Amino acid sequence: MYMDRVSTSADGYVTSEFAQARILITGLTATSGIDIARSFADLQARLIVHTAELSPELIELAAVLTQTAGDIRLHTQNISSADSAAAFAQTSAQAYGGLDAAVNMASISSDELAAVKRDSDLEMLITEKLSPLAQLTRIVANRMNLVLSEGLILNVLKMPRPTSARDTAVAGYARTALAAMTANEAQGWAGQGIRINAVGPCVVGDSGFNDGAVLTNEPDVATLALYLASHRGRRLSGHVFDADGMAC
Repeated sequence: MYMDRVSTSADGYVTSEFAQARILITGLTATSGIDIARSFADLQARLIVHTAELSPELIELAAVLTQTAGDIRLHTQNISSADSAAAFAQTSAQAYGGLDAAVNMASISSDELAAVKRDSDLEMLITEKLSPLAQLTRIVANRMNLVLSEGLILNVLKMPRPTSARDTAVAGYARTALAAMTANEAQGWAGQGIRINAVGPCVVGDSGFNDGAVLTNEPDVATLALYLASHRGRRLSGHVFDADGMAC
């Protein structure tokens, strides 16, 4: 886990830094990613927003975002498989002629967590959640490289706060797999100035949370995304930031 002097407020970011920046946000729901989308929109970025949950709340959110964002394009297709995620990434990365940052979100629900009974269930669940993120990462990074653009890709894997030893084991396995994917992709794209970072579940031990700062709510995650996408965060890549259940 990495946590240095990351600002806890978006007030320090001038609009000009993100004005017309091309930002992809995937996995938006009525309870996940709203603060991230609004933070970039408030700084007049151009947004490509994906959601598989076109609820009245999200329709209202899209209307709010149009008031401040430089532009917004909303997509609703299913990208839960690696192939569908790849196809979507190819299309979205060309929408504004390239991307400056991408924030991809995936969630493990309480029901999915409860359904894990065997090692094979756990492996299947984590593969199902990380495969689309991996495809989005590789295709978006490749597109950034093709147009000679440096940028950020932040993958966020969310799950409820562990309440048992079994849940803690699932969180630990998920975080380890996410960290391995992040390190591998960050190393592969480092030479092109493309930064790959992640937010993953915080693993709880007998004494509570592990040492170090922990993201405790979604505004924290939104502020982190702004920081990493800004000039201040350009030296950070390959890191996994811890978030507890409140941020998920």
